[in-house]
Amino acid sequence: MEHRQNAIGIFDSGIGGTSIWREIQQQLPNEHTLYLSDSKNAPYGQRSVDEILALSIKNTEFLLDQNCKLIVVACNTATTNAIGYLRAHYDVPFIGIEPAIKPASIATKSKVVGILATQGTLNSALFEKTSAQLDADLLIVEQVGEGLVNLIENGAISSPEMTALLERYLSPMLNANADCIVLGCTHYPYLYPQIAAITGPDVQIIDSGHAVALQTKKVLTANQLLTDASGLAQHHFYTNKNLEVLRTILNDVTVPINIELRDF
Repeated sequence: MEHRQNAIGIFDSGIGGTSIWREIQQQLPNEHTLYLSDSKNAPYGQRSVDEILALSIKNTEFLLDQNCKLIVVACNTATTNAIGYLRAHYDVPFIGIEPAIKPASIATKSKVVGILATQGTLNSALFEKTSAQLDADLLIVEQVGEGLVNLIENGAISSPEMTALLERYLSPMLNANADCIVLGCTHYPYLYPQIAAITGPDVQIIDSGHAVALQTKKVLTANQLLTDASGLAQHHFYTNKNLEVLRTILNDVTVPINIELRDF
């Protein structure tokens, strides 16, 4: 098919979705990618449903203008509030991301699971529907990670302010005897070391990145869209704010990448 060589499009409300890009690039090293970081409008989690939908449409149409063959909505808030609309209105496969509550509900021994996510994700109908399908004896301790995305977007991942917020947000989960903590925002995997230092080795930290990459590969295969090229893949990153922060978060990437500041 003529679309096989087109890029996988990925968008997020900022740099957090690069955690998903890393997983996709590892699973699909020959695929071209185009990543859209809408940092100017981050975080989506504090916006209205109408705003989230409008931003998701804008991002989708930008990626389609670049001839992307599949779009990964690498944002929990955008997925839970907008992916139904996107799938109904655009003729391209979409991959969404939801908090990994189901895997956590299987892994937990204490029957207590903590979830750290944005307000937009926790309030969404899709999250409520997923949570309602879990065992009745499972206790889910929800926590809005207010301020975390802003600190990450401003390059303050290792700041004292970040540590203080994480300690405050994780304490109710640990006090309730949670043995699994779900990272319900694609920005949060970049906080894994700090979170693990607070929770200790007996608490499992779960995110959705690997599962999203596997699903992307599955959908590309099913739609006969996997590239048949074996050359060096091209990876383009566009951001509308904080170019240096995006460069810093990707400074350990070993494959060639191109990063640009672009208004969209």
